[in-house]
Amino acid sequence: MLTRPVVLLILVAFAALFGFQLLLSVVPMYADEAGGGSSGAGLATAAFMLSTVLTQIQMPRILGRYGYRRTLAAGLLFLGVPAFSYTYAQTISPILAVTLLRGVGFGVVTVVFAALVVELAPPERRGEALGLLGIAITLPTIFCNALGLWMVGRFGYEVVFLLGGAAPLAGLGMIPGIRSASPTREDEEGENGFFAGLARAPLRRIFLLFATTTMAAGVIVTFLPLAVAGSGAFSAAGALLAIGITSTASRWWAGRFGDRGDPRSLLAPGLLACAIGMVCLPFGGIPLMVGAVLFGIGFGLLQNTTLILMMGRVSKSEYGLGSTLWNAAFDAGTGIGAFSFGFVISALGFSWSFSICSLLLASALLLVLLDHPPK
Repeated sequence: MLTRPVVLLILVAFAALFGFQLLLSVVPMYADEAGGGSSGAGLATAAFMLSTVLTQIQMPRILGRYGYRRTLAAGLLFLGVPAFSYTYAQTISPILAVTLLRGVGFGVVTVVFAALVVELAPPERRGEALGLLGIAITLPTIFCNALGLWMVGRFGYEVVFLLGGAAPLAGLGMIPGIRSASPTREDEEGENGFFAGLARAPLRRIFLLFATTTMAAGVIVTFLPLAVAGSGAFSAAGALLAIGITSTASRWWAGRFGDRGDPRSLLAPGLLACAIGMVCLPFGGIPLMVGAVLFGIGFGLLQNTTLILMMGRVSKSEYGLGSTLWNAAFDAGTGIGAFSFGFVISALGFSWSFSICSLLLASALLLVLLDHPPK
């Protein structure tokens, strides 16, 4: 499984996600301090995810026309280069403009990573390959969210923006070594396009379930640093670190399980773990860390399980479509959560808002009950 193209793809994914995760909690805080308040912080995350999702919707067509490698190179450039401009963006409007550009790059690379690793991996080890990619993608969450917040306090925003922009660009040199078959051009005809895929009930159920989960994740990464003050283990940085560690481990385990058992059996436990963890997070102290561990475990299970199910419900020629739907669910949910709960938190406060988010996660269990494998 660990061929040279796979290893290079994993390294590129790690570099890209390092830059993304380093700025994920920093940019909302930067927007907040620039005068945007909690609504501005939520809007920063929402703007990023808006341009990400709008790009992802076009990815089946883009991949069919330009292929994996050229598309991946363009995505890394869009994700990295604009980050250098954050230093000169002193008000909310230019911050959002830079964020929109970076979202385009993120929309490109996330779809390419998932589609390409499925293309490169042996079919019988697809779940494990996705789990390995998941480690490369989620490993930066173990330390980058916390590292970004720590670096801002120690060195200021400029250094963080410089590092966050340079990391994705480091992956450009590895792209020539990633060779695979080009995607088919069928997607350009619209038959396998985003909205046609979303119209299929088996794909739509997974899309909605995962989008509900990532909505909660968007609330956490955007507002937990504002909800929980202080430093040390029982802080927002410590909780984000715990979520990163547990989600990475459980995502890898879910990939191995998915090759040997029924991945659908992990959906309900993942949702319940996320829902319980969400309630605990805003209280601080020990409940904060318990909630972080529970949410991380559930989130990791759901990330890999939903991706396995999504890719298993499309044909080989539709891997780009499957990756697009999964990544769009990830990023649309994150953006909707950050944007909508910015207003909810302003009205109800953090505890009530996190509890409402928990109820939404629990309600997604209905989708599990309705879901059944396509014939």
